[in-house]
Amino acid sequence: MLFSNRPRTHYEANPIHEVICQLRFPTILSINQTEPADFQEQIRDIFPQYACKQETLPPQIVNGKPVAQPPVNNYNFISMDNRWKINLTKDFIAVSTLSYSDWEEFAHMLDKPLASFIQLYKPAYFQRVGLRYMNLVSRAKLNLEGTPWAELIAPAYLGVLTEEDFSESNLLHYGYDVQLKLDSSSIAKIHAGPGKIQVKNSTAPQDPEVKFIFDMDLSMSGNTPCGLAAASLEMLHGHANRIFEGAITDTLREAMGQQ
Repeated sequence: MLFSNRPRTHYEANPIHEVICQLRFPTILSINQTEPADFQEQIRDIFPQYACKQETLPPQIVNGKPVAQPPVNNYNFISMDNRWKINLTKDFIAVSTLSYSDWEEFAHMLDKPLASFIQLYKPAYFQRVGLRYMNLVSRAKLNLEGTPWAELIAPAYLGVLTEEDFSESNLLHYGYDVQLKLDSSSIAKIHAGPGKIQVKNSTAPQDPEVKFIFDMDLSMSGNTPCGLAAASLEMLHGHANRIFEGAITDTLREAMGQQ
């Protein structure tokens, strides 16, 4: 079953590694030209840390020839405890966390930055409303070492991993990718499969454990009025819950601990 109607559940051992909300809007050039001091002032009590990074974009193809694009300022605002980050560019605003507890906290942390952004910059609408959940299922953390993925993940995402003569020790690479229409305006891009997470810091030790990656990127296209952004995100969150619950087994639910 791809979608589950199980009631929403909080798990003690939450497998969510990162959550990102991104809202894209028609380009506002003033954001790239002037540091967002007024925006910072409105959110500085929650996001006191600031940094600006210049990003180089790939060249655009004009009349068959590559044309260099000017660099883009990516303004970062980070919470005092380093759990939350805002990214603001001329094309999007995003809120992300590597320490997700529940949707209510995430929505609360998004509320003020989004309201301040809309008030100050007055985007015409949002071209794309996106919500991404990166889940990492660790058998080591759940005391499930030796348990095959077929007992933890629904068959729809397992492919060859369900075959009787399959051995995990022989697996070199497996990934399942699918794009689904959720309703008239929403889609989900899902990547699922076992893999190792690479630490970007080359001096940090690499994690040798093979985890099950379940990456859901949900989005709503079309011109979403700014006043409906929060409701759109609530809808995407509801879809995400149905997809995730449909992707896991009762064995995994029990191991994660339902609150």
